[in-house]
Amino acid sequence: MLFAIFFGAGNLIFPLSLGQAAGENLVPAIVGFLLTGVGLPLLGVIAMGVSKNEDVQTISAKVHPVFGLLFPVVIYLTLGPLFAVPRTGTVSYEIGIVPFLPEALRTSGWGMALYSVVFFAITYLLSLNPSKIVDRIGKILTPVLLLILFVLLTKSVADPLGSTQVPVGLYESAPFFKGFQEGYLTMDTIGSFVFGLIVISTIRAKGVESTRQIAKVTATAGFVAAAGLALVYIGLAYTGATSVETLGHLENGGLIITNVSNLHFGLWGNLILGIAIFFACLTTSIGLIVACASFFNKLRPSISYKNYVLILTIVSAVISNVGLTQIISFSIPVLVAIYPIVIVLIALTLMGPALKNRNAVYTWSVLFAGIVSVFDGIKAAGFEPGIIGFLGEHLPLFSLGMGWLIPAILGGFLGYGLSFRQKAYALEEV
Repeated sequence: MLFAIFFGAGNLIFPLSLGQAAGENLVPAIVGFLLTGVGLPLLGVIAMGVSKNEDVQTISAKVHPVFGLLFPVVIYLTLGPLFAVPRTGTVSYEIGIVPFLPEALRTSGWGMALYSVVFFAITYLLSLNPSKIVDRIGKILTPVLLLILFVLLTKSVADPLGSTQVPVGLYESAPFFKGFQEGYLTMDTIGSFVFGLIVISTIRAKGVESTRQIAKVTATAGFVAAAGLALVYIGLAYTGATSVETLGHLENGGLIITNVSNLHFGLWGNLILGIAIFFACLTTSIGLIVACASFFNKLRPSISYKNYVLILTIVSAVISNVGLTQIISFSIPVLVAIYPIVIVLIALTLMGPALKNRNAVYTWSVLFAGIVSVFDGIKAAGFEPGIIGFLGEHLPLFSLGMGWLIPAILGGFLGYGLSFRQKAYALEEV
């Protein structure tokens, strides 16, 4: 279950792109990617296991009540209609449909427009009354997709398309840190806040009630899931790294896997892979729409669940027509800005028993990390005001995209110290 939750079809594309760009520096790059693409999501689920049924709103509210309202909204919009759901449509189109289209439809944009109407109409209808058919499709498709990937990756490793090439961009000077940030694009660490409670509920349904035992069971299952995810990501990254000599540098991972599959197995390979990817993306799209519509309906019940589903699917369909490469580009600044906050919240939740509800630690640690991560996001968007240069010169690790780390730690210590003063004032009031 853990593996299926975190391995969506969209996750196929990022290790491939990483491999192409990292080239000869593949090893440090994939290690960084695995930390954020595999390790942190599993820590997020474990954090939910030790948080005593707290959800993302409850945890965020420890920072500040207003933050507890706004940050979950940002999380669900990111996982929903802005990035993750439209990506399911574009990934399934790039991999499953584009190889079979005439050149005129590929370049005109009409192909994606027609496909998005069909894909999101199905998503809408099934999201209105999500039934066991979605679970059954997922249970069948996950093993099928894994089998197809196993065959493709085995062929790619045994008969690579070429040798690894010279790394490009930051993969040349800082491959580990670039890979670390590339793992943000999977959005799985953010998703761990949303789906973690599902895993915990499943464990409790088996009769496990102890918080320590729940964390232990989750961690044990997590190692199995992490091993599977890591093997798939490493295989995909290697496939991408050895494809540049034959394919050149392509725009996105969807184009890479489509071309690799075609070269190894022809159009039949593209057809089988495309069908599996379509259903995997469809189930992911439905799951995210249901989760987002349920959240917003709970937040504002005056709008019905059905209307939320309609709004979310329409917005997702429109944004999907921007194209996969553009969606990824637009998502990077947002993810760079919010991911450090999510990482800090996971770390603090794991340390919850030791902190003994000292909410000042949450407040100052998230505040300091958030200020720096927002400037990271501005920099990732291509804007560099004077303060960006100042931070790059004086803040350790800022140029590597990790400038938030030391401020987060300092903010935690500051909050811990202030919490003693707050308790002293409370005692005086009593």
